[in-house]
Amino acid sequence: MNQLLRQSTSYIVVGLLQLALDTLLFVALTAVGISPAIANPLARASAAGVGFWLNGRHTFADAAGPRLGAQRFWRFAITWVSLTVISTLAITLVTQHLGLHAAWLGKPLIEALLAIISFIVLRQWVFRA
Repeated sequence: MNQLLRQSTSYIVVGLLQLALDTLLFVALTAVGISPAIANPLARASAAGVGFWLNGRHTFADAAGPRLGAQRFWRFAITWVSLTVISTLAITLVTQHLGLHAAWLGKPLIEALLAIISFIVLRQWVFRA
């Protein structure tokens, strides 16, 4: 299997795990009254650690081993903060204009679209050899 296909497949599996954790926590937090603008970064943060570790250890690892470490972590953090701002703005707009239930339904779609950008940045910058 070529490297891009292997990385893409692994990224999708890891991403689905992250998406489930992120979405479930977001729904739970907002259901108990926490603002979507607060709940979204909290939910994304819960999934971010899982994603950094699994993607560094499996998705983008190579024959030399896992691609983790402080430099990659800081690159990951910059990427995560940037995408979290975009995600939170989108979730907040959906909530304001269409309501909380629409945000619950829309969050997985928003995150899936951002995952495409994330894959490119993670592959080309964060976990690059």
